Amino acid sequence: MEFGLWEKYYKEILDDFGFSRNDDEKSAKLLDEILSTQGCLTLDELSQIVGFSDKFIVFGAGPSLKEHILMLKEDYDLKDYVLVAADGATTAMIEERISPDIICTDLDGNLDDILIANIRGANIAIHAHGDNIDKIATLPQFFNSVIGTTQAQPIGNIYNFGGFTDGDRALFLSVALGASEIILAGMDFGDKVTKYSRPNLEVDVDDADDFKRKKLMYAEKFTNWIVENESVNVVNLLE
Repeated sequence: MEFGLWEKYYKEILDDFGFSRNDDEKSAKLLDEILSTQGCLTLDELSQIVGFSDKFIVFGAGPSLKEHILMLKEDYDLKDYVLVAADGATTAMIEERISPDIICTDLDGNLDDILIANIRGANIAIHAHGDNIDKIATLPQFFNSVIGTTQAQPIGNIYNFGGFTDGDRALFLSVALGASEIILAGMDFGDKVTKYSRPNLEVDVDDADDFKRKKLMYAEKFTNWIVENESVNVVNLLE
């Protein structure tokens, strides 16, 4: 999605959630400065890395995630797919001995598991927004396989492919990387939250609060936008 089109949705999100565009831009600027020093990937470089397939599987952190992972391991040859984890879904994949090719994260998942996956070869798409400036400021040293994203105006090394949550941003990134097919695993869009999306949760699954429900509504909205507007076949394993 081009930024000119995305911006109208972005303004809607800012108004709906009361977010600060200025804070989003500050976070993106900080991430750009860090990546300029540490090193980062361009979209073309990431495309070359995952160019072995135009078939993608995007793993969300919904209640169906573990069931879908087990089914995919049984019925699919995962080597034929580019595996994209939405932040906390990385933990569930590692538990099942699956290494993602890409992780889309705003750094509120289990960072230890993200680092483990990175050591094993995962490329990290780090998202900067106003609520994670402190986490951006203390960003660990990844292994030069990082691409930066923002929901505000792209700047320097920082891209904006469209998308709001880790899950739907993973879809937009997959489209930007040339996906012709995207399978959705653990993308429930419901009213539940799991320990994978909320690492401090004391139970495996709980009711989502109003803030999370609203975010999931936007995630579903943008997923549907991709289905309706992009030349990609999207298959949700829930259906």
